[in-house]
Amino acid sequence: MIKARLGLFDLTMLIISMVIGVGIFKAPQLVAQKTGSVELFFAAWIVAAIISMFGALTFAEIGARYPVAGGFYRIFSYCFHPAIAFMLNWALVIINASSSAGVALIGADYIAPVIFHSPTESEKNVIVVIIVLALYLINMIGIRSGAKTQNLLSGLKIFLILFFCTAIFFAPQASTSFHDSLISASGNASPNFLLAFGAGLIFVFFAYGGYQNTINFGEDVKEPQRNIPRSIFFAMAIILILYLLINVCYVMVLGFENVKASPVVAASLAKQMFGNAGEAFASVVIFISVLGFLNSAFMYNPRIWYAMAEDHVLPKIFSRVNEKKQVQEFSLTLFTALILIMFFSLGTFERLLSYVMFTDTISLASAAACIFILRNKMKSNAPYHGFRVANSIIPIIFILTICFVTVNVILDDPRRSLIGAIVLAGGFPLYYLFRRIIIKSKI
Repeated sequence: MIKARLGLFDLTMLIISMVIGVGIFKAPQLVAQKTGSVELFFAAWIVAAIISMFGALTFAEIGARYPVAGGFYRIFSYCFHPAIAFMLNWALVIINASSSAGVALIGADYIAPVIFHSPTESEKNVIVVIIVLALYLINMIGIRSGAKTQNLLSGLKIFLILFFCTAIFFAPQASTSFHDSLISASGNASPNFLLAFGAGLIFVFFAYGGYQNTINFGEDVKEPQRNIPRSIFFAMAIILILYLLINVCYVMVLGFENVKASPVVAASLAKQMFGNAGEAFASVVIFISVLGFLNSAFMYNPRIWYAMAEDHVLPKIFSRVNEKKQVQEFSLTLFTALILIMFFSLGTFERLLSYVMFTDTISLASAAACIFILRNKMKSNAPYHGFRVANSIIPIIFILTICFVTVNVILDDPRRSLIGAIVLAGGFPLYYLFRRIIIKSKI
């Protein structure tokens, strides 16, 4: 039985850790390329900040109303049908593998120049494989990251962002770069405003994502109806402020055109501040953050399959745990293989993200829609006195915006979006196949 151990501060730090991965160190370049102008660039970050807060409030109510372990799986089963829950969560683990491959690639982008003078793509690919296999082996022998390590990595990332933000106070070219960027912005603007803005939002929402996973910890939280909403609000407020500040610093110190051209924008900012030593320092710190994020992915994703196997929608082998090492050896191996398959089949971070965001946005919009079903189903039960979103238009705006992002993902990369759709739809017959096999064979 799960015992509630997480307080307000613990959950707030956990949410910050889940959201601030490495997206903020990579996404700005892609957003700048897609939007093409300073105005659209900042508009994308500001609009996404507002919508993300709407989403955070929506999931705050969902988590408070239905505080259960594995909430992102359980909520679909409760509000829709176990087949829908299986379909979305089956795809979720696969897109998490793709996301992990993308994060590993970012780590390689940052650490490769520290190791090699002029790294080639092949050398970066080797680094990705080494990262993935090293973390796999570490987890296979039973070594796990503790709560103190995760808090340390979260604190390190927050400190790094705040540290970068100090650049505007002593970088002599900051105001000039910002002024020049604003002057040249209108000339570089995309002729199709809506498409450029929508394409930019894809990468912004990737950087803001992760808060929805808070509902997986419902039973772990003390006073969940009170602490889940408060922790989500506090964490997202901190994250939104940090993200907007560092993007202002990127443009002010580097200039908008340099942001567009830099695949490792945070390292470029550090280099501008402290020279080559600053660039190397930032690269190493961000690489450590990559390892922390990936290690949590190796620990968390096999547990999704564990919960599904416990509900008899996956074979028992997915829930099999080595008693001595407390490792799901089969699930961990399969998840590692999925990461490598996603990396070698999709390749670049942008392509990986196109696949991830299609399925992720559909899952996110569907989960947010559960707020209305929960309200309706719980009317006949005891009165609900927990957190409630002040106005129903807030989750509606969030859902519609996420659907808009989904459309733009399809327009931006239709072929890989189709692959995501096939994987998602494939989970539906797979559910009934597994159920039939499990019931018949009792595996």
